[in-house]
Amino acid sequence: MSGILVIAEQRRGELRPVSLELVSAAQTVRRSASDKVTVALIAQQPERLVSAASVAGVDEIVTVPAAVDDYEPEILEAAVSALIEARRPSLVLLAHSVDSFGYAAALAAKGGCGFATDVFKLASADDGALVATRGGYGQKLSVEVDFPGKELVLIAVRAGVFKPPEGAASPAITMLEIAVPGARTSSVRFMEISSGDDIDMSGVEFILAVGRGIGEQANVERFRELAAAMGATLGCSRPVADAGWLPKSRQIGQSGKTASACKLYVAMGISGAIQHLAGMKHVSTIVAVNSDAGASIFSVAKYGVVADIFEIADALQSHFN
Repeated sequence: MSGILVIAEQRRGELRPVSLELVSAAQTVRRSASDKVTVALIAQQPERLVSAASVAGVDEIVTVPAAVDDYEPEILEAAVSALIEARRPSLVLLAHSVDSFGYAAALAAKGGCGFATDVFKLASADDGALVATRGGYGQKLSVEVDFPGKELVLIAVRAGVFKPPEGAASPAITMLEIAVPGARTSSVRFMEISSGDDIDMSGVEFILAVGRGIGEQANVERFRELAAAMGATLGCSRPVADAGWLPKSRQIGQSGKTASACKLYVAMGISGAIQHLAGMKHVSTIVAVNSDAGASIFSVAKYGVVADIFEIADALQSHFN
């Protein structure tokens, strides 16, 4: 038993971005070239997804024809179970998503597998054993989970944490015909539900984020105007979102969005709690402004300013107006 099996996700005939992030996650625990990474495409016409899934780090793609393209937990559970039986991997990676919620736990329980959800880091211990890191106690700390005695481990990986691979590949293509159940339901139409704030922070390149240091909700508009003047998108840390001062969609951190596309991140009045720092791991340039010289945010910032954020905000507003 060896190798890593990645279960890709698709919506309406298109590969979801998290599927490629899973390929990158697999590389972090790949022990050798013989430890092959296989991507499984489960869809009505999986061959249409092959090109999008042929990225660096993928050794093989297995297409699994299904009765329908719509999400059906019974179909996915049966298909993944058959793939595990046929390929005998040591690790199965899938997205921590509404899709996996419907079948992954049942699959792990039936197979007696190791199982962890909402994982944002994978590593190998000194003895080669897999270690998965996830949030605990309301995302207030990180918990390392291992799986002693488990030959097979299923890991649900948080979206937006791992960067998709760069470059294409020419993996081997195999079709696996398996007996999967038919759909119990039929889809009438697909609807996107809007929260009233449609910004996707994971795709923004320039973010001005505010934290507890802004003091009160009345000050949000001041920084919204500053962000607009600077050409940035306004984001926030968890305390600001929890207070309802900004929508949850603007929250950066483990329990919010990962700034995976951000190139410049300006943090105003953010202390730098571990869960917030996790959302900034891919940012190349971080500028931190905080009156507390000992704030954790300075440990990851490329440039730091120890000063009152309102004084700096006024100076920036004058400069850009």
